Amino acid sequence: MKRAFFFLSICCWVTLTTAQQKKTLNITKTTKAPKIDGVLDDAIWSTVEVATDFVQYDPEMGVKAAENKKTEVRVTYNDQAIFIAAYLHDNPEDIFKVFSPRDDFGQADYFGVTFNPNNDAQNDIKFYVMSSGTQADIVGGSSGRRGGGPGPRGDRGWNAVWDSAVKHVDDGWIVEMKIPYAALRFSNQEDPVWGIQFYRKYRKGGLDYSWSPIDRTVGQQGIYDGELHGLKNISPPTRLSFYPFASYTAINQSGETVSNTGFGMDVKYGITESFTLDLTLIPDFSQAAFDKVELNLGPFEQRFDEQRQFFKEGVNLFSKGDLFYSRRIGNAPVGRYDIYDDLIDEIDEVEEVIDNPKSVKMLNAIKISGRNKHGLGIGVFNAITEKTTARIKNTKYDLDINDEKIDSTITYRDQTTEPFTNYNIIVLDQRFNQNSSVSFVNTNVTRTGDFRDANASALLLSLTDKTNTYRVSGQGKMSRITDIEDNSTGFDAGFEIGKVSGTYQYGIEGSIRDNKYDVNDLGFGVRNNFKNLQGKFRYEIFEPFGIFNSFNVRAESQFNWRHSNNDFTGNRTSINVSTRTKNLMWMGGNITMMLGEQRDYFEPRDQENDRFFSFSNWIQGRTYLYTNSNKALSTNANFSYGKLFQDGLDIREYGIRVGPEYRFSDKLTIKYQIDYQRKINDRGYVDNINDGEIIFGQRDVKTVENTISGTLNFNSLNSLTLSFRNYWSTATYDENLYTLLEDGELTTNTGHTITNLDLDPHRNFNIWNLDLSYEWQFAPGSQLIALYRNQLFNSSSASRDSFRDSLKDLFDQDIQHTFSLKMVYFLDYNSLKGIFKKKDSTVGVP
Repeated sequence: MKRAFFFLSICCWVTLTTAQQKKTLNITKTTKAPKIDGVLDDAIWSTVEVATDFVQYDPEMGVKAAENKKTEVRVTYNDQAIFIAAYLHDNPEDIFKVFSPRDDFGQADYFGVTFNPNNDAQNDIKFYVMSSGTQADIVGGSSGRRGGGPGPRGDRGWNAVWDSAVKHVDDGWIVEMKIPYAALRFSNQEDPVWGIQFYRKYRKGGLDYSWSPIDRTVGQQGIYDGELHGLKNISPPTRLSFYPFASYTAINQSGETVSNTGFGMDVKYGITESFTLDLTLIPDFSQAAFDKVELNLGPFEQRFDEQRQFFKEGVNLFSKGDLFYSRRIGNAPVGRYDIYDDLIDEIDEVEEVIDNPKSVKMLNAIKISGRNKHGLGIGVFNAITEKTTARIKNTKYDLDINDEKIDSTITYRDQTTEPFTNYNIIVLDQRFNQNSSVSFVNTNVTRTGDFRDANASALLLSLTDKTNTYRVSGQGKMSRITDIEDNSTGFDAGFEIGKVSGTYQYGIEGSIRDNKYDVNDLGFGVRNNFKNLQGKFRYEIFEPFGIFNSFNVRAESQFNWRHSNNDFTGNRTSINVSTRTKNLMWMGGNITMMLGEQRDYFEPRDQENDRFFSFSNWIQGRTYLYTNSNKALSTNANFSYGKLFQDGLDIREYGIRVGPEYRFSDKLTIKYQIDYQRKINDRGYVDNINDGEIIFGQRDVKTVENTISGTLNFNSLNSLTLSFRNYWSTATYDENLYTLLEDGELTTNTGHTITNLDLDPHRNFNIWNLDLSYEWQFAPGSQLIALYRNQLFNSSSASRDSFRDSLKDLFDQDIQHTFSLKMVYFLDYNSLKGIFKKKDSTVGVP
């Protein structure tokens, strides 16, 4: 009993000590809103309380800023917005003010503020202003303990409409900000206490400071927010905004031009103080960026990043459980390739596909998301895609007695490749004790007619102790596929236990998935039928020492089995080292070892998933270097090498990547990167013949990727961006082929060669993409975007061609030119209401 009382007393003392360390700032209301111009001559700024005494949290902790680099922040409010003024003292020659696009922190100093109206360390809303004038905002999530400033989590796709101004002076720079209440989320509050935090980044020294002290070794940054006192009787406005848009697109290829004009609108509506409805009507994705398509010789589909703005904003909640892959919506029709199996090919009747759409058109989509003051996050997503059909040409022939064709009749028919489809997601996420949560996720895809439907659910649990030292988490998932010919149910489960803070961190985790788990109608999954167990250890030094600002070593070891028969499939051990030096260079490396026999059940492409390919003792190493990006000329370099240590085999691979970047001025930066990869004597799947005989081949794979990107920022509201990519990859196979045996070995005693195959596996894969775009933010929240792009693609079996010859063949293809113009205009309900009220008040006035 005495021990329990002593332990409880200690916990209370720690809690009280932590609470006492929270800084507080008292805010004063103003009757006259300050002008947002970067000049602190408004009367209110001389009367309010000043937040100062910022302390460093990265790379060192607790170090106070020098007097000539101090920060002074003032805050006031009225019935419409909160206003912030920050005087950021510094030597003008030490201030980095490189221009960058919105939400890109680039190479500039910045000042940031975090508001948390619930004061729960969980619902942070962050606003940043760069020394160049560029804005950034982040909603949700909270910065992790590693790294400064915005951190890795939170929704950067969210773009609020707010105002800011920057002015550079002889002893530093000044920021003024106006954050309308419409950009925040809170309920009617008479005397609230908000969480608040201020950040400052000194780019030259790579130093991060905060107003309320942060301990990077424990917990996430939100728990270190200070408190804002003094707000009185503030009411949230109606959060309703409209984004009508108009677009024009012209595509020219093979001398023919096809143009299209589009009109639509996005709507944002605050259902409550906590939850927001996003709606897109007649969506337009004509300006989505190119996918980085690669030559894919493996058994799994390539995953692409989301390029459409609607699906990039406000989707963090929907990503829980890894059941949502937004690219499934509007992707290729589910039956696009199946129609070829049903085509008639007879002597007197032949069918061919003359039009087969590559993607499905989305009709509309809605999102409802948010988190209330009790920590409950709710997300509802729904999207509808239209029916998609392929056009098939049918030719019937009249035959003579010798079966010679003497006449023909042509008809056409349409075949549905994707029916009218509804995509739906529901997420419930309850957070508690700051860093703990329990979540439920359900996704559902319903297709009309005789097409497959899909349903997947997940239950997630994460428990972290009050000191943010230990964490236990677990998950259980289930998928259900309902198809015409077959129904299936699969499951996935996992757990993790570990120490997650401090210099020494460690843990153990495991997962299990059966062979029927399938979430690919709305999610992304490539492997199933496995069990694994993994141990992890991390050693991290947070404080600078010697030439380093930070240093960490991670070691992981994993053992894998098949779920269906407990067959041991292999192991993986890796050691990773990452360091940051005091001259702001990043360097590190890793080594990965797969020792003993490894069994790959996916490379053979066996429908029954019972065949495997066996190999032994693979070791691969990698090292990388990033030089100081504050320099006008900086670069990154990466080198990797791997080898199979197995008798009689000389399989190896290596890669080199170099990416110099040059900053011509604060407005113009150009980056070039070349990536060269080689796989020598690699072995992989070629074909499945003779009712189950699996053929492998030995191949040399060579890949060269050149990319150029550049940004010319005329100011923080006008920018010209160039993006170019040329990807070239070849795969050349040896003439003699292998047969995969039941024990996973390969044998050449088959007589199979490249020559007598029905297909030619040699590949020469070449892609050219160029984007040139101009973006102008002509009013708050309103944009005009002009885009020109061209693209070329060629795939052949001429794998022995040189790069020059392959490029020549590429330019012989029909180039596609695309020009598009899109204007989006921001309309705020409250502003419109004020205008109409003003007009009404003047009616009848002479």
